[in-house]
Order: sequence, then C-alpha cells, then structure tokens
Amino acid sequence: MTVRSARASKTRPRPATASTARPRPATAPDADPGALIPLALGTVQRLVSIDAEYGATAAVPAVREALRNIPQLTADPARLRDCKSDLLAALAELCEVIGWVLFDAGFYGRAHHMNARALALAELCGDRGMARLVLLNDSMLDAHTGRPRRALETASRVAGPRPLPARVSSLVLVRQAHASALLGGRREAVDLISRARSRFLDGVSADDPHWAWWIDEIELLGHRGWVYARLREWDTAVPLLHEAATAPGPSYRHLFTAELLAALVGSGAWSEAEDLIADIAPRAGAIGSVRTTQTLGRTAAQLLERTTAPANLRDAAAYLLKCVPGSP
Repeated sequence: MTVRSARASKTRPRPATASTARPRPATAPDADPGALIPLALGTVQRLVSIDAEYGATAAVPAVREALRNIPQLTADPARLRDCKSDLLAALAELCEVIGWVLFDAGFYGRAHHMNARALALAELCGDRGMARLVLLNDSMLDAHTGRPRRALETASRVAGPRPLPARVSSLVLVRQAHASALLGGRREAVDLISRARSRFLDGVSADDPHWAWWIDEIELLGHRGWVYARLREWDTAVPLLHEAATAPGPSYRHLFTAELLAALVGSGAWSEAEDLIADIAPRAGAIGSVRTTQTLGRTAAQLLERTTAPANLRDAAAYLLKCVPGSP
C-alpha cells in the first residue's frame, strides 16, 4: 500500500484469482515449522491477490481466517525467538501484509499493532529489508491519521550505516515529502519529492529488496501529484494525478482517482470534476479501499456545502455520496 501496495516477490507467482492458493490451516501453536512456512507464504500470496484485484476490504475475511489458523500471528514475538530465521521471516512478511490490508480497510489501530508485530519478527530474524518496509508502512499510516511529525520520525528510522538501495531510498523520500507537506513545509516537500524521483531514476539494483518491485513509475507519479495537491499547487498536481489515475493498475490505485477529484474541486475545475464523478460514482460501491471511499465521500460532502459550485455539480456530488460505501 503505501500503499500498501501489493507485496509479492517477482519470483513468487501470484494466484490467478482471489479464491486460489487457499492455505491449509495450522492445527496447533507448535505445528511443524516446515508446514508453517508454506502456510504463511501461501497466505501472503492469497491476501496480495485479493487486495490487488478486489481491494483491502475484500481481503479482511481472509485476514481473520489467517489469524485463527496461525496462532503464531497473535503470540508474543518474544516467545518465537527460538524459531528458525526462515519461519520468522515468513511470519514477518505475513504480518506486514496483514498490516497493509488492515490499514487500507480502515482498521488503523489494528494495522499499527500488526506493523509492530511484523517489525519485531523481522528484527528477530535479521530481515532488515522487511523491517524497512514495515517502518515505511507505519509512516504512511501516521501521515494518514494526522501525525505527520511521527511519520517523519518513523521514516527516518529506515536509514542504516550503508546507503539505501535506490527504490527504498525513493520510498523513504516519498513518505518524508507527504509528512513535510502536511506540516506546511512547501520547500522541504518539493525538494523531497524531487529527490524521490531522482533516486527512482537511478534504476533497480541487486541490493533492492524483493518487495520493491511495486514501486514503479505510476506509483511515484501518483505520489508526486498527491504531494503537490497537499500543497494546493493544483496546476502541477492535477496532470500528475490524472496520468496516475488513468493508468492501468491494481485496485489500491483508485486512491489516486479520489485524490484527483479532490484536486479538481480544490482548483475549481467544475466541468472536469463533474465528468470524473460521472465516471467513478457507478463504480464506487465496488472500491475495496476505505481510504479511497473516505476521500471520495469527504470531497462529495464538501461540494454539497460549496454554494459557488454549479448546481449540476452539487447534484453529481449528492449522487456520489449515495454510491460511496459507508456514507450516510
């Protein structure tokens, strides 16, 4: 996500549909580690597949199933310190994916708790790459829940004694740019998001962790537009968000469409906003990201209160509000 974002390795085949790769449940807390590793990794694949195709809310039942079937996911990480590192790594990855799903499904407290578990497990087995991803996820969660200073601090913990791989460095800078924009630091935010693009253009290296494949050009494009939108620099934000929102991609990138609508409304582009509502409203009920639907609902509600907006646009906003899951 932050996206979480899909989290499967390039070398790990993704299930074709949400119903495939259903892992067999574990039977006891002390189940054979040899069986737990494929169970955990199979669950990772299943959650990634559901999230990418249908959205995080559709993956929540599978998360609950995993928490029932794999007791190690709710055990005190300290009790698992004697487990082999490959099992700890598999459990850390699964906790990270669960944390992402819970975040995008709107369960923010539970997501932070699962991120903490994933980080503890990753540190127990020395999986620095996974630990970095968890910290970056938690930084995104902090920014989303109105804690930009904490988001900056969390992102800063990713750095180590050696230079970060380009993709990881780019994502750190993205997280810092969002937090800086929320804090009103226009110069800092623009500098950070520009540096993020430069690091991304350095290309993929052998040092990049397996999860970094999803940090692609469209992902970065959307975040660049979003940062400029946070700064209310609409002329820069709108084209970037439009390109990201109209590119094909996984379900979680509907968020860029929601941010595009907010930017169009912010800039007073009434006709374009009405066209976008006409496109997104019929599909809004199928969007499986609570972050996205909350943004759509908030923008629609703001439009209804803007007497300067054309009447037909306010009517479209009322229709969108009816279509968004969870709206009154």
